Amino acid sequence: MSTVAERTSVFAERRARANELASRFDYAAEPLRLVAALADAQEDAHERARAERPAFDELPAFVVRASLPGVMEAAMAAGTESLREAVLVRFHDGDLEAIVRGWLAADTQDDTDTFLARAATSPVLEAVPALAERLRGDASDERRCPSCGGLPQVAIHSDTGEALLTGRRLLECSRCATRWAYPRMTCVSCRETGGARQPILADESRLPHLRIDACDVCRAYVVTVDIRKEPKAVPMVDEIVALPLDLIASERGYTKITRNVAGF
Repeated sequence: MSTVAERTSVFAERRARANELASRFDYAAEPLRLVAALADAQEDAHERARAERPAFDELPAFVVRASLPGVMEAAMAAGTESLREAVLVRFHDGDLEAIVRGWLAADTQDDTDTFLARAATSPVLEAVPALAERLRGDASDERRCPSCGGLPQVAIHSDTGEALLTGRRLLECSRCATRWAYPRMTCVSCRETGGARQPILADESRLPHLRIDACDVCRAYVVTVDIRKEPKAVPMVDEIVALPLDLIASERGYTKITRNVAGF
């Protein structure tokens, strides 16, 4: 595989999967089209970050200069009316570097600021792992990304390729897309291991490769994507299709560990 293909294939994969799922799931078409549009902007930002290798102290300024304009254009082209209006306000009146710094520091932000900072900064962290490592806190906490310390966006049941072997459970970071192994039957939020206290919410007929792993102890949950049932799945994209399960979980009083880039 060529260097160019290695750099861009992940974003092409996300874009293609988002478009495919948007054609199949009407209820998720709008956020999936946004994700597809973002993939173009994020691909460009990823390439620029790999080429320019910004220093950590320069990260907010680099994101605002090299990534945020494309993300804003994607939001204006494929976002909801409310998102477009909010993005215009931020463009004219917001302190964009402060928005990025706040997200990097895990400060409490409103939905628009979180969306802009996350969508613009994540591809840069993916491109330059050394930047992500500067964000890492307690590296011994297996519930957080070993690269940047971010919270997991989605859990993945992987396929070993061996009929008699059980696939590993992986978590994918919401901040830099790093994947790491995590024990099965263990709550991703509080480490509860009692199976009776970890209900599974699923719709096998409509969404056979998706489920919610919830916890009755901490009331948190994560969406799990089963690659064994859908080898073409792109976890961070397919997770958006789990919206009906998100609604059920919310009605039952569970809270998602990390909302996806579309805000669900």
